[in-house]
Amino acid sequence: MEVSGKIKVINAEQQVSASFRKRELVVTTEEQYPQHILIEFTQDKCDLLNAYKVGEPVKVSINLRGREWVNPQGESKYFNSIQGWRIERLQAEVPTQQMPPMPTAEAFEPATNFNEEEHDDLPF
Repeated sequence: MEVSGKIKVINAEQQVSASFRKRELVVTTEEQYPQHILIEFTQDKCDLLNAYKVGEPVKVSINLRGREWVNPQGESKYFNSIQGWRIERLQAEVPTQQMPPMPTAEAFEPATNFNEEEHDDLPF
């Protein structure tokens, strides 16, 4: 899956445990009702964010993750996370070049100096 939009936040790397690190990115989608999507990058993927800055348009490849947690009372709780594994810059909107104006009818006036002998190379 992919999420596209502009980078709103790039958080600092968090060392969660001796062997686990993560970094969070917030991407704001560009649609009628923009959404602020929190995406986690973990382990060696944290370094992917070093080359990006707030405001850049990006496309992020993601995986949805879900997990179950049972509390001490025996109740099950479910949590979702969005994990990023690739990020790439999107090109800023470049205005398309307009077509040159169409020539007016005056530009297509019939030839007045037509000589029949000059045009006898036609195959019929």
